[in-house]
Amino acid sequence: MMKRTQFLIALLISLLILALFLSYYPFVKTPSKSDYQNLYVGVDVAYNDLAGIKSLVDEISSYTNLLVIGNTAITYNSTELTETCQYAYDRNMSFIFYTWTPQQPSQQWLEEAKNNWGDRFLGLYIYDEVGGKQLDGYKGGTVQKANNYTDAKNQYVTIVNSYLNYVSGRPNSMDLSLFTSDYALYWFDYEAGYDTVFAEFGWNYSRQLNVALCRGAAVQNKDWGVIITWTYTDPPYLESGDQLYNDMVLAYDNGAEYILIFDSNANYTQGTLQEQHLQAMQQFWQYAKNNPRTNNPAADRVAFVLPGDYAYGFRGPNDKIWGLWEADTFSFEISDHIGKLLEQYGAKLDLIYDDGLKLDNTYSNYIFWNGTIHIP
Repeated sequence: MMKRTQFLIALLISLLILALFLSYYPFVKTPSKSDYQNLYVGVDVAYNDLAGIKSLVDEISSYTNLLVIGNTAITYNSTELTETCQYAYDRNMSFIFYTWTPQQPSQQWLEEAKNNWGDRFLGLYIYDEVGGKQLDGYKGGTVQKANNYTDAKNQYVTIVNSYLNYVSGRPNSMDLSLFTSDYALYWFDYEAGYDTVFAEFGWNYSRQLNVALCRGAAVQNKDWGVIITWTYTDPPYLESGDQLYNDMVLAYDNGAEYILIFDSNANYTQGTLQEQHLQAMQQFWQYAKNNPRTNNPAADRVAFVLPGDYAYGFRGPNDKIWGLWEADTFSFEISDHIGKLLEQYGAKLDLIYDDGLKLDNTYSNYIFWNGTIHIP
């Protein structure tokens, strides 16, 4: 009887020690996406420093759940890519990696990756800023000339879709999700085949306008998110910790499913995150935990309907249309109208296109560019 009593006492002490351990070391189980209201939070490590990336993962794995491996020096090196993915996986993080060639990594590597890491391997980040580069006349842009807006749209969608199929190997049995980031033309990125687009928060562009454009575009049965990029072209590159926290909260409160921070200097040799940014990320993780968001259905929002194929940048009066045509009087009028709607509806406004549009109850109200209003 004495031995049994001693055994029970020892067992209780062990359980107490285990409970204390788990309370002090919550990183034993990093929360998954489902634990945090259908949310991925993470960092895009776009520099070539494997040791530095591992150190960052050690730091952030208790308050993030996604790593984007964004430097081809790593993603085109199968040994280092495997090592990086496994390192993130072992710390209960999901991951995406950047590529723009079908040879790197190989189809065999992709198949083995999916078998080894399952749903933690989310997909491929293929190219970036396709729409923005088109709009800004980037050399080698997707569409060089077109007869009209519809012709430009058709070329853009066809060319980008062909490129995505070429790089990803689609159609294939894995059917990997395809990701990118952009700062314009989100609607047409989705039409071209991207599954998820990260709207870029950077410079002094309107955050809410980009949310309205990207979230509205994602109504095409797609996912959307935000990536916080540079504010400055020189160090410290990123905004302050306080501003970073506010941007993360804004994205979260608007329903973003992915919230990322871009981490690299101009030479892609090292990260730029400072202690203030890491603290902001921890603070945001706690905010998400303490403020579970309810469903954010489009039915609670208002849609402003743009003319089909009208790919204007909305960054100012001199922005272009498809990067091929100069702004005109209509551009100014529609931009002014959107500005007033943002003041009126704020986070309740989405911008969509009159492109095969069905006037159903997806939105509470449809306001068309020509003044027509439709209430389902």
